[in-house]
Amino acid sequence: MITTLNERMRGLASLFWREVAKFGAVGGIAFVIDNGLTFYLMHGPMTDSEAKARFFGASVATVFSWVANRFWTFRHRRQANVLREFVMFLIINGIGIGISTGLTAVAKYGMGVTDKNMLFLAGVVGILVATVVRFFAYRFLVFNQELDAEPEFSHDHEIIERHPHAHPVATTAVREAVNDSELPGPPS
Repeated sequence: MITTLNERMRGLASLFWREVAKFGAVGGIAFVIDNGLTFYLMHGPMTDSEAKARFFGASVATVFSWVANRFWTFRHRRQANVLREFVMFLIINGIGIGISTGLTAVAKYGMGVTDKNMLFLAGVVGILVATVVRFFAYRFLVFNQELDAEPEFSHDHEIIERHPHAHPVATTAVREAVNDSELPGPPS
């Protein structure tokens, strides 16, 4: 049993890190789109509107990110209701855009920073903070189909949940072995 548990935990960790790597690749491209567009707008058409430039760049990167995450990173976890998934994605990205745009606005208006490079850097720091929030929100709220969809992980939820059809003899044996009546589940 310990070997099986260990193998399943390693499998889950491997799956998780593959998702993190894919999410990182998509995020890296979105980062370039966001910052490239923002930098261009800050030094061109929106020279006096740094926060608006950050908002526009982040919005374009968000659309790219949704498509890439939906069809690559979390392709096995897509929701059947595409509209609901997209709205959840937009809400979570709205929070992320608020973080990066907010840090730019706080730096400019709250702290009086006027150097465009420092304002740009404030937005980059906001993106980094928002990225951590986004990964977990995407994984657990937007692209949240169960691991059961993947055959090799079809029973992994049993690691953390007591199976409702657990054999009563096994449950009794475990209780007797640890002499603890406080184990989860119905008394035997």
